[in-house]
Amino acid sequence: MNILVVDDEKEIADLIEIYLKNANYNVYKFYSSKDALNSLKNIKIDLAILDVMMPDIDGFSLCSKIREKYNFPIIFVTAKIENIDKVNGLTIGADDYITKPFQPIELMARVKAQLRRYKNYNLTQHENNNKIDFRNILIDNSTHEFYFGDEKIELTPTEFEILWYLCLHRGNVVKTEDLFMYVWKEKYYENDNNTIMVHIRHLREKMKDTGKHPKYIVTVWGVGYKIEK
Repeated sequence: MNILVVDDEKEIADLIEIYLKNANYNVYKFYSSKDALNSLKNIKIDLAILDVMMPDIDGFSLCSKIREKYNFPIIFVTAKIENIDKVNGLTIGADDYITKPFQPIELMARVKAQLRRYKNYNLTQHENNNKIDFRNILIDNSTHEFYFGDEKIELTPTEFEILWYLCLHRGNVVKTEDLFMYVWKEKYYENDNNTIMVHIRHLREKMKDTGKHPKYIVTVWGVGYKIEK
């Protein structure tokens, strides 16, 4: 697996590199966002770890540029600790957000979890009933394609898993904690609700369903989310 590390703090980038290499990952390390972006033309990356406060192109902008062409997982590791920064990061396409100072063991756990999800996302499924077609939604778990009406919409692996799970249980309320455990494969804690809310909002934006009363992904306050049949 090839991991991209982008951080202008050499000591932190070197530390992350050591832990990743000890876990037998190939590491491509850059202290400049521009250099990292150029490298993607020649290297197949499976996951990226980005700092936000970079001197040339900030991490948020770098994430946006990556998302224009690539869907591999992105984890922010940054000193920006405000909730609005985390929301911004997840909104523009990141899959996880860790604040500095961080425990390397926690980062490695997040990396492995994201790579498992990405691997599962890209595996071809050979099961029956892997396509759901209703109410202008066509979602195919064998190809991981999503069509809304006649438009093909690109989703990140996390967004696809959220929408697939909601569609599987269409007509029923999906509890927030059940959705989180299905997608993230981790125990749910109350502050994880913000993470789900950001991805749900992003899905609604892609489906152009962002009014006060969404027609597709409906919030059931205090419980979870629901897609009507």
